Amino acid sequence: MTPPLPRPTQRGPWTAALKESALHTRRTLALVWASSRAQTIALAALTLVAALVPLGVAYAGKRIVDGVVAHSRAQTVRWVVTELVLVATVAGVQRGLGLVRQLLGARLGIDINVSILEKALGLELRYFEDADFYDKLTRARREASSRPVALVTEAFGLVQNAITLVGYGVLLVRFSGWAVAGLLLATVPATIAEMRYSKIAFRVRNWRSPESRRLLYLEYVLANDEHAKEVKLFGIGPLLMERYRTLAEQFYEEDRVLAVKRTWITHLLSMLATVAFYGAYAAMAVMAAAGLLTLGNMTLYILAFRQGQSSFQAILSSIGSMYEHNLYMSNLFEYLELTQAGGTVAGKASARAGGADVEIRFEGVGFRYPGKQGKEEDAYALRGIDLTIAKGESLALVGENGAGKTTLIKLLAGLYAPTEGRVLVGGIDVRDWDPDALRRRIGVVFQDFNQYQLKVRENVGFGSVDHMDEEPRLQRAVERGGAEELVGSLAGGLDAPLGRWFHEGTELSGGQWQKVALARAFMREEADILVLDEPTAALDANAEHAVFQRFRALAAGADRPAEQGPRTTIVISHRFPTVRMASRIVVLEKGRIVEQGSHDALVASGGKYARMFALQAEGYR
Repeated sequence: MTPPLPRPTQRGPWTAALKESALHTRRTLALVWASSRAQTIALAALTLVAALVPLGVAYAGKRIVDGVVAHSRAQTVRWVVTELVLVATVAGVQRGLGLVRQLLGARLGIDINVSILEKALGLELRYFEDADFYDKLTRARREASSRPVALVTEAFGLVQNAITLVGYGVLLVRFSGWAVAGLLLATVPATIAEMRYSKIAFRVRNWRSPESRRLLYLEYVLANDEHAKEVKLFGIGPLLMERYRTLAEQFYEEDRVLAVKRTWITHLLSMLATVAFYGAYAAMAVMAAAGLLTLGNMTLYILAFRQGQSSFQAILSSIGSMYEHNLYMSNLFEYLELTQAGGTVAGKASARAGGADVEIRFEGVGFRYPGKQGKEEDAYALRGIDLTIAKGESLALVGENGAGKTTLIKLLAGLYAPTEGRVLVGGIDVRDWDPDALRRRIGVVFQDFNQYQLKVRENVGFGSVDHMDEEPRLQRAVERGGAEELVGSLAGGLDAPLGRWFHEGTELSGGQWQKVALARAFMREEADILVLDEPTAALDANAEHAVFQRFRALAAGADRPAEQGPRTTIVISHRFPTVRMASRIVVLEKGRIVEQGSHDALVASGGKYARMFALQAEGYR
């Protein structure tokens, strides 16, 4: 059963709503002006011409009828030619307006989408782990390329029709000011109804943003190579297809009910304007038949009444459409106004940011994911973390899934800011580091690394964008990541496209992708801190051994000047042969440090680490 449509909440009188709409219109016009001044001026000029020419056409029509009545061939021909020129001008102006709108829409669509993506790049990682943010992003991107230019078109159209209406009004007041007022007022009810249903439609679409994202997700799962194997293997395609169809049908039913109701009500109300026009038409025809009105003036007044009423209706329609467009623009502006407040890495570009000392200290650090519910002790991913990692030290983080290991690395890299306490790198709080400067000092491979559907050189080079065109560095990174044999087997070498999304791409196995990801991390030769988060989970034993041999050489600083010393290394792994290579092991449980020490010391203590080690060792017997 289709749920009832949400009713629009009253946020204040219509004047307040229109005032807010006017504010969004002004901001949108500023966006358009910034996007293309020349095209905005052209749109304004053509709109002005389009507003004035119809008045000339109406007057020419009157003079043609007067010429016919007076049996004046010369006058009739002269004004027919004049009307032809004016009508041709109108046609040319309309063509020009269409061209400018098309070009301006395309230009504006690119600029706004760039603004949306730039905003996304500048937001802290926590936003991308928040469902409310994705709702805002979905609403901002929806129709972002069409609504702004539609709003500007309506705004200029409103000005155009207002100018035309004033001209017709000057012509018509000679006949009857009351008739003019009556004809105009007859169009108001239908316009108010349109505005009301525009608001309902907007609220319906906002209300179902989470479900809209669910629909897109189901579509993605059903038609994406990443999920195709499991969808077929487990036979879940029909189940997901049914969910997709049910949700899509629900959306259709909601839209159908609203569209039918909107069409009937606005049609019935618009008939008031039609009845009023034909009442005035009949009155003028009777007056002309009685000789109280010339045929030319009757023609002029009828045309003026019809076009004037049409212009006024267009004005009210433009106000309604602008109101609707501005409702959607409010989504865009709300998204663009997202701030980094509430636990962000400020990035003050400290003067000491380039120092050689990279001692790492966690002082009373706690972190709670925004919006996470539950008991206070359960809501924190990390709590009470006091940890010092000396320059050049080799550290391993061990713990069950969800213990907080990866979260700790994200705090170190400035991707999150602590809820409590502080993280110091080289004696400087990460919130006082320039984010780019800090992250250039850290080379990281996360367990959920990206698989870019791009060339090998780009997949590797992204590890250090400033050096991605340096062939020797790329080759060294590929070798250190263990991907040398893989790259050599590809037809295009470093220029071979990876993945199946684009033409001639090569899909890799999980282990091969992991080697590429490791090579990407090893591109950061200037990094003082190397972090591997489950770096070899998809590799065989030989490949894993080779990777860690290279990793230990990099950690010792064998590839850089002696004065720079060894690198600090942090490894997260569930494999104890990997973990025991670290000089110190830190054991996390439920977001807290419960043990730390060398492998031998921790095994001898018989605690959490010893039990985990014994369980894994049992599996090899």
